[in-house]
Amino acid sequence: MSVFCSAFNLFFMKRLLIIIVLYYCCDYAAAQSVVDNTNYQQTYKVLIKKAQDAIKIDGELNEQSWKSALPVKNFWQNFPADTAAAAKDTEAMVTYDAENIYFALISHDTNYYVVQSLKRDINPGQSDGVGILLDPLNSRTNGFFFAVNPYNVQTEDLITTNLDDLNFSWDNKWFSQTKRYADKWIVEIAIPFKTLRYSANVAVWGINFARSNMKKNEQSTWTKIPVNLNFFDFGYTGALVWDAPPPTPKNNISFIPYSTGGISLNKENNEKLKTNFNAGFDAKVALSSKLNLDLTVNPDFSQVEVDKQVTNLTRFNIFFPERRTFFLENADLYANYGIPPIRPFYSRTIGLDKNGRRIPIIGGARLTGSIDDKTRIGVMNMQTAKKGDYAAQNYTAISASRRFLKRSVVKAYYFGREGFLNDVEKKNNPLDRYGRNAGTEFAYISNDNKWNAWGGYHKSFKHGITKQDNYFNGGAGYNSRTFSTFFDYDYVGVNYYTDMGFVQRIDNYDALRDTSIRAGFQFIYNNARYKILPKKGKINSHEFESETFMVWNTNGSFNERNNDFTYTINFKNTAAFSAGASNVDVSLLFPISFTDGTPLPVNRYKYTFYKLKYNSDNRKRFVFGAGTANGSFYNGTLRQFTASVKYRVQPWGNFSVEFENNELTFPSVYGKASLFLISPRAEINFSNSIFWTTFFQYNTQAENININSRLQWRYKPMSDLFVVYTDNYFNSPFLKNKNRALVFKLNYWLNM
Repeated sequence: MSVFCSAFNLFFMKRLLIIIVLYYCCDYAAAQSVVDNTNYQQTYKVLIKKAQDAIKIDGELNEQSWKSALPVKNFWQNFPADTAAAAKDTEAMVTYDAENIYFALISHDTNYYVVQSLKRDINPGQSDGVGILLDPLNSRTNGFFFAVNPYNVQTEDLITTNLDDLNFSWDNKWFSQTKRYADKWIVEIAIPFKTLRYSANVAVWGINFARSNMKKNEQSTWTKIPVNLNFFDFGYTGALVWDAPPPTPKNNISFIPYSTGGISLNKENNEKLKTNFNAGFDAKVALSSKLNLDLTVNPDFSQVEVDKQVTNLTRFNIFFPERRTFFLENADLYANYGIPPIRPFYSRTIGLDKNGRRIPIIGGARLTGSIDDKTRIGVMNMQTAKKGDYAAQNYTAISASRRFLKRSVVKAYYFGREGFLNDVEKKNNPLDRYGRNAGTEFAYISNDNKWNAWGGYHKSFKHGITKQDNYFNGGAGYNSRTFSTFFDYDYVGVNYYTDMGFVQRIDNYDALRDTSIRAGFQFIYNNARYKILPKKGKINSHEFESETFMVWNTNGSFNERNNDFTYTINFKNTAAFSAGASNVDVSLLFPISFTDGTPLPVNRYKYTFYKLKYNSDNRKRFVFGAGTANGSFYNGTLRQFTASVKYRVQPWGNFSVEFENNELTFPSVYGKASLFLISPRAEINFSNSIFWTTFFQYNTQAENININSRLQWRYKPMSDLFVVYTDNYFNSPFLKNKNRALVFKLNYWLNM
């Protein structure tokens, strides 16, 4: 084993040379198939003319406006390659009247479709469907996305430069209808102008059309987008040219009141059965064509699905994603500062404690949008109530970003938490008085999105603290068709506090003293990936990926090194197989324990483990996956097995089970542990408007068994009735109840 580890480390010492060689080879190969987007809006144009007659949204396309419209077609593959036309072509047409902009898309196809669910806001890339990308300010950085599948399931989102992926958090009213035929399916769409944010003075909008054809495992777009970029990259939009200035935006005010009621029983805290009733509202007010004000009073998030539990084999806290829609909408304005493990803003600090339990929110306001064609702003203020030992808090978040060059951004922020503490609390807990953060960042993105660079400086402000209270980072990356790499350096001072954020490594748990100790750190992270794209055969791509993560303490002493190498085969039928190895060298700062035995002592540990994983064709009715990790772990061993099974009854049902087992064995005094996690899930869609989801989780590490069952009825557009049942048990003693609740929630979306 020691011989292998030496060879393994030697490989990573030489990896930089390999990356440089691959860079030149791949850059040359990429040059053979370069996509130049400089004059895209001269090459790809669609003229939008006013409708000649009234458009009825029925999917029939029998209006004269559609008969005389000139469709755009000849879509081009974006995935699995960008070197061929789409297997089945798509035609898109557009028109407008005083109230709406209309789209018609004809997808030539068979009469069989892959549709994963009838639920709104499903990921359109996992089903057959078509999408519209609109950039009304023609900024080439952000805009709107509207998608529909053959069963008329809608999905929409706001997209910004900094988002790595879609999250479908933005919701608004728009209308669509589909018709399915033997050789095609048609969708007709109406998007009200008041749903969009635009300027009547901008006569050319950015536009693109996208299609997902899961039967062919293919994504295609109207304009040609390189395979290494997302289909929603706004740097590659065509031009929507208006025949007259767009209609002047009208007032848009949405009022969404809600009421809730329910019963709950908390045996863990010896509370009796109680009933409750609550009410509140959200409101959306368009202050201008580009600025929107969101208001919330006594918000309730009881309908939000519970967190997916995980087994934690690290020494640090796990980052759980935000699920509450109010905080997800326009989240990039606040949440994308820093890098994923170091975020000055983390919305779960508002209205949730560290264990995910709710803290009442009295109300809040959020102003977001653009003040000109290059500047976006976000201002948010939230007030929470006192609950138990948690004092009432006020949270403020202010962010502004300014676009420079063509696609690059410079931005700055202020985040502040103010605690409503009495004099005794201020004296005993001075750090709880307030927490404030400010910082600035820049992000350079080349016109073709191949090159990018970033950097930022961040500072925190706490009562009585003036040193080691900053965080700064910087990095650069390159992304071509077959090769990508990036490098990032970060420094975090021991007194860098983020009361409204999340820093993963700064709190170190001392298992011997049962306490957490802060420790600053600095690290370098590098990722390099090389793809081979076969032109023939059953394989889409071979991927070789290496990662290096080096951590030092702030005084320069060594803390940790992680080297990972992974080889992945992506098959044309969507199946994937990967194999890899991880080599770790860690100088443990504090004792840690994964068992009930004696904590592992402070020492230097070197270990290696190996990983295998396979996922089957996710287009099939029956889908499965399995993975394993085996090897040394600190001074012991790790045996991990994961498995997942999913059965889909298209399009109304999804039934799945996920399983994970970790067997940890250490020298006798340090004990051993068997950590078990199983998560069955059932989703039944009775129609496009009635959905029932039940989620069960059994986690021995968290000592919890959880049941969450949710029935949703969308009785009108954007208006819902929810019935939610939750139940939590101890797993030892087995099935002893902790708490349970049955909640009803009714909301109504009213446009004024």
